[in-house]
Amino acid sequence: MKLTVYLSGEIHTDWREQIIKGCEAKDLNVSFISANTHHESSDAAGDGLGPEDNPFWRDHKSAKVNAIRIQTAIKSCDLAVIRFGDKYKQWNAAFDAGFCAALGKPYITLHDENIVHALKEVDASAQA
Repeated sequence: MKLTVYLSGEIHTDWREQIIKGCEAKDLNVSFISANTHHESSDAAGDGLGPEDNPFWRDHKSAKVNAIRIQTAIKSCDLAVIRFGDKYKQWNAAFDAGFCAALGKPYITLHDENIVHALKEVDASAQA
């Protein structure tokens, strides 16, 4: 049985590549999907809907376009791996974890020990 895994969370390290390479090395029958991890193109995702003078509306449109991709990916995955980095606030990762929990999608959290307390509820709903 092939599993589809959604990789969510921080974009400033190579954790996604490590997981993908590890699964390939074990010859696991897994495919991976992810949100857009390129910051600039993610911020520009809504630009095709027309120019905006106000940065709020550019961000708002891009967030809506990104949400279509993210929600579709989470709904279609078998499980999600959600990485919380310690350098930046991980609002999007927390939102993805909540969306997975609401849909009953199993998810695994990855994070450093220094944010265990802050993520206790997110971790409590995770499968690992």
